[in-house]
Amino acid sequence: MGRQGSRSRPPTMADVARLAQVSPQTVSRVLNDYAFIRPDTRDRVLQAIDVLEYRPNLAARTLATSRSRTIGVVATDYLSYGPAAALWGVERAAGEAGYGVSIVSLRESNHRAFTDALQRLVGQSVEGIVLIAPQDQAAHEVFDAYDDVPVVTLSAFETGEHKPIMLDSVEGSRIATRHLVELGHTGIAHLSGPPGFTVSESRVRGWREVLADAGLAAPEPVVGDWTAESGYVLGRELARDRDVTAVYAANDRMAQGLLLALHEAGRRVPEDVSVVGFDDVPEAAYMIPPLTTVRQDFAALGRRCIESVLALIDNEPRLELDPLVPSLVVRASSGPAPR
Repeated sequence: MGRQGSRSRPPTMADVARLAQVSPQTVSRVLNDYAFIRPDTRDRVLQAIDVLEYRPNLAARTLATSRSRTIGVVATDYLSYGPAAALWGVERAAGEAGYGVSIVSLRESNHRAFTDALQRLVGQSVEGIVLIAPQDQAAHEVFDAYDDVPVVTLSAFETGEHKPIMLDSVEGSRIATRHLVELGHTGIAHLSGPPGFTVSESRVRGWREVLADAGLAAPEPVVGDWTAESGYVLGRELARDRDVTAVYAANDRMAQGLLLALHEAGRRVPEDVSVVGFDDVPEAAYMIPPLTTVRQDFAALGRRCIESVLALIDNEPRLELDPLVPSLVVRASSGPAPR
């Protein structure tokens, strides 16, 4: 781009946006040094500013900030740790990007509830929407049919057109199960989440794949409902099975109930039975014994959600991001298989 000649009027933010092939909102974010602007986009805007010799003025700033600067969030199962932590991550990342958040919490996860929530947020003039939906199918259907405002989904399903923002539950499950296999365990049970949750199915899949690779039999998963109570009730059954030397629980709350059941049955952890959870809730380090678990980076997840929705707001291509891979946190609840 060559420097422009004399002009009959001062250049505007719209002129910069047109030359850089971005929206005026993106120009405003570059001028205010907001996060989540891609380097190539930032360079194009700065080059256009230099070429046009653009100098921001008060009127332009007022125009640029006249929009709502609000991101809508639809959250289901918001009292559970995973969705609640994801909501925290999104809200924090939005604030860092200079946006407020309007939250609609749903008691039910169905097509009508999602549609009503999206319409309510559109009525508030939100600029984009993040959908946090553990029960995936209803969200999937609404997402595919909705185009009033940019929507990104934090979930566990993939459509044929795009990837949602997601954590890799299959790989996280592989990591947990592989840890137990490497400790010499051959009787590894899985305390799974309820049916109807893609995340439950993903964690079952990862567990089965690692056992198959190790040449070990995979018994039927013991199906819980994400609560510590279900972990305790089912844990009493698992405690009676002397062939089980390790249990991988699909979340930390069920693992917590399982630990109590094993203690009451006189099964020592980890000497008799190793236990691994999933989530790394704040209490995991203070369970008895401290829980080995799979940690999910919800702060990074939130940043990805906001980065993706802001790209869509600015009419930039949808970001295609690989799922975030969780990490294993080894504590005292897992150890070598008993001899």
